[in-house]
Amino acid sequence: MRARSINPRKVNVVTLGCAKNLFDSEQIMTQLRANDFEVQHESKKDDFGIVVINTCGFIESAKQESIDTILRFSEAKQEGHVEKVYVTGCLSQRYKNELEEGIPEVDAWFGTRDLPRLLKTLRADYKKELVGERLLTTPSHYSYLKIAEGCDRPCAFCAIPLMRGKHLSTPIDDLVKAAEGLAAQGVRELILIAQDLTYYGLDLYKERKLADLLLELEQVDGIDWIRLHYAFPSGFPMDVIDVMAKSDKICNYLDMPLQHASDSVLKSMRRGITQEKTGKLISDIRSRVPEVAIRTTLICGFPGETEENHQDLLRWVEEMKFERLGCFTYSHEENTYASTMKDDVPKEVKKRRADEVMELQAGISEELNFKHLGKEFKVIVDRCEGGFWIGRTEYDSPDVDNEVRISVSDEYHLRIGDYVQVKVTGATAFDLDADLLLDDSNG
Repeated sequence: MRARSINPRKVNVVTLGCAKNLFDSEQIMTQLRANDFEVQHESKKDDFGIVVINTCGFIESAKQESIDTILRFSEAKQEGHVEKVYVTGCLSQRYKNELEEGIPEVDAWFGTRDLPRLLKTLRADYKKELVGERLLTTPSHYSYLKIAEGCDRPCAFCAIPLMRGKHLSTPIDDLVKAAEGLAAQGVRELILIAQDLTYYGLDLYKERKLADLLLELEQVDGIDWIRLHYAFPSGFPMDVIDVMAKSDKICNYLDMPLQHASDSVLKSMRRGITQEKTGKLISDIRSRVPEVAIRTTLICGFPGETEENHQDLLRWVEEMKFERLGCFTYSHEENTYASTMKDDVPKEVKKRRADEVMELQAGISEELNFKHLGKEFKVIVDRCEGGFWIGRTEYDSPDVDNEVRISVSDEYHLRIGDYVQVKVTGATAFDLDADLLLDDSNG
């Protein structure tokens, strides 16, 4: 069926996967807007001349979601609702040949570093002068800032190096310029992301430079919070924690995916660290920044994981009492080192083990949250819904961590992006209730 008369310069960008993909989509949208395209992010209408799907290929469920999305828009193309469907991102980088053969309706496939080629296909110019400018898809008061691409780590389970390539740091000057541009748009919180923040600078400057980058970003006017996501534990640069301890802008928050605790599993995962060294690292971080919130991620059901290994993990989680924790089941990924191992933990066992970890963490989180009763916190306001203003403390990242609920009242009106002072009045396993402190200077 031929497409209806629709605007061939109207583009819908659809993002799947993590914040790193969201960052890439924002760059695509910025370039297209500068080339006089009309651009929307994840429009609910199928009336666009062009759809660009930015895919995820990290684990099986994410891959399936990406494929389902491609098929949906391919069908929309056949029905005449869109004219062109282009696919980019991790899934396209990794499985281009197979996908190209299986889904011929897609007009072109692009990898994770193919932005100039994608733009050329759309008859748009790649504008180098747009470095630092972004068309934000997040609420206007916070933004992700990707400081590096790719990864050099040898983790057995991870396909990121296959999809994103080797580690490539963005120069400090470029990142400062980007931060200044975001601040000019009203961004008040920067969330630094990379596959491994701690590796930052080794390729460009021949030494780890994350601490130096933080010192430069601290100087950007308008940015009040800087948050760190995805730090690797092996070789962790403690000067970053020293900067955090002295800074009023760097949140006392660290996202450090540890993946497991049992030494035999860590060795099989090729993590380059032991439970003892990890425990010491966490202890050192907490001793230098006692108020720090550490978020981690764990994998259950890695090949060869025994019930004894799992019980060791549970014991360790109970001992560490992480402020924030997520868990997912192992997914066998082609061409990774782990794909040579037998995926010998049954699916139902993987799920049961992950559920046990999260049940344990719920109790820990509830215990920690109840300790906040009566305490005062600075909170950034994210949105208003269900009769509450919803915000976060510096110890919480958007979408994945705790939220603070403040009742809507005729006595005051808050704005999204305001910083306010609150007093905690209630707590659950994953959320806090609080009253606004009207006597303080808020916003």
